[in-house]
Amino acid sequence: MTDAEARIWSCVRAGRLKGYKFRRQAAFSANYVADFVCPNAKLIVEVDGSQHADQAAYDERRTRFFESQGYRVIRFWNNDVLARTEDVLKAILAAIEDSPLLARDARLSSPLQGED
Repeated sequence: MTDAEARIWSCVRAGRLKGYKFRRQAAFSANYVADFVCPNAKLIVEVDGSQHADQAAYDERRTRFFESQGYRVIRFWNNDVLARTEDVLKAILAAIEDSPLLARDARLSSPLQGED
């Protein structure tokens, strides 16, 4: 892991981000591995170093593949993760809590009208 990936992992592992579970280095196929995945929210978090500036086409193919599997992808530069960790975590949390899947699950588990 890069320093930025280690920082994110230390903040999200074991339900540390409001109880949401993440996996790291999740293989989706022989060709594509996601940096971090929150399966319940169908969210992938990618942490990119400077080499990604030169591989935009490859990253776009990866993103399209992940989206074809029903996931949303958000990306952060290493330097943003290291310099603005709290802002990155807030953005991840906002993406999770904006998840249509989680919203649907919340509706299914909410009490019926008239129940206390």
